Amino acid sequence: MKKVGITGQNGFVGWHLYQSLKLYKEEFTLIDFERGFFEDEEALDTFVTQCDVIVHLAALNRHNDPEVIYAMNTGLVKRLVAALERTQSQAHIIISSSTQEERENPYGKSKKEGRLLLSEWAKQSGGRLTGMVIPNVFGPFGLPYYNSVVATFCHQVSHNETPKIDVDGQLKLIYVGELVEEIIKAIRTEDNTHELQVPHTAAAKVSEILGLLKHYREVYQERGEFPILNNSFELKLFNTYRCYMDIPNYFPRKFVQHTDNRGAFVEIARHGIAGQTSFSTTVPGITRGNHFHTRKIERFAVIKGKALIQLRRIGTDEVHNFYLDGDQPAYVDMPIWYTHNIKNIGEDTLYTIFWINEPYDASDPDTWFETV
Repeated sequence: MKKVGITGQNGFVGWHLYQSLKLYKEEFTLIDFERGFFEDEEALDTFVTQCDVIVHLAALNRHNDPEVIYAMNTGLVKRLVAALERTQSQAHIIISSSTQEERENPYGKSKKEGRLLLSEWAKQSGGRLTGMVIPNVFGPFGLPYYNSVVATFCHQVSHNETPKIDVDGQLKLIYVGELVEEIIKAIRTEDNTHELQVPHTAAAKVSEILGLLKHYREVYQERGEFPILNNSFELKLFNTYRCYMDIPNYFPRKFVQHTDNRGAFVEIARHGIAGQTSFSTTVPGITRGNHFHTRKIERFAVIKGKALIQLRRIGTDEVHNFYLDGDQPAYVDMPIWYTHNIKNIGEDTLYTIFWINEPYDASDPDTWFETV
């Protein structure tokens, strides 16, 4: 059981790493970190002594004064090194640097200098360091106007704002979930590469990314259809986009009912990707679900009975409640990293149709149980 601490655990990458490590409870114990530890030597030393592994992610990405970025990022590493030396720690340190190391800007310089400072500490102390040089990271829950252009565009497009392309460059990208896998791999293998070039997994021009996001808005957000997703990158980008929508006010979405003297007809989903369709019956008072997915796209469609569908983003306390009635058939889609359930709140049997983009695989279910 390795004890892992993450500086910047509430940041974009830190949140994803923290929540992912929680899924492997028999392998990792998490040591919580608070931003104030950097201002309190005793608290920082206590944190360091508890950790077998420290993943240093805390950093300032943007500021009006570039020199503040440089001073902040190098200062945080110096404080960490001082704590490591005071406690004579032998922890495995993993630091996230950036491909901007090669550029002559304060952020790139600060990340390279921080990696080199920890490299020198490791050489002198006999410690272990993984110095990850990382391309552009994208994924759910990044901060618009701060973490990445993808986060900014997802927010703007989904909220009907007008994005602006300053430079239509070619971006080398890695999905945050893929980066987390690389970090976990480094922890497990006790990697000691002081300059580890993390490969990008996709490349696209800024205009291409914006075009895809606008397409997702038109097809999915406006028409309720699942778009054609041609490759793994597009699936990850679509899942990212869905998490920037105003979910509490977007769902539930009513279906169009076609009725005549024979009864009613409702189209559940149009989708440009393969998947699995199933249905369930649920007796009154019973709740199904209480789990979440990290990659799957899923739709719940209530066609008969009364239901309460609940969603809660992992790591938060806010629960979103959606009430559906088969007399007015409607659906709710499940964003990734949101635990969800469905409860029969009526007096009759509840009939629900489920669509998911990949057939269930018992060896790789991507189904993690957590009560809403």
